[in-house]
Amino acid sequence: MADPGTIRFFDDDEGWGVIDSEQCPGGCWAHFSAAAVAGAPHFTPGQPVLLEWEPAHQDGYAYRAVRFWPADSEPVDRPAESAPSAAYRSTLTLTFDPPEHADPQ
Repeated sequence: MADPGTIRFFDDDEGWGVIDSEQCPGGCWAHFSAAAVAGAPHFTPGQPVLLEWEPAHQDGYAYRAVRFWPADSEPVDRPAESAPSAAYRSTLTLTFDPPEHADPQ
């Protein structure tokens, strides 16, 4: 069940913010990946939201949002991560020079 809350602040560039709720004294840390909205999440201070949370020790906050969304809309679940795509591949190869041997004199 979701609890009501209010955005204290949300930094779009950093991708996180804090939600105030009576159920989360001191504030609830919220990461953009937990935002149940379509597209890029954008929240403004004072905006009412609904949130699902868990106790956690996250950046000085005792609570972390598991899912949150604007109070005037229904949550939109993002698609789950899928298997790696063949469209992108990255590799790294490390090679080492052979050790230099000193000439015995």
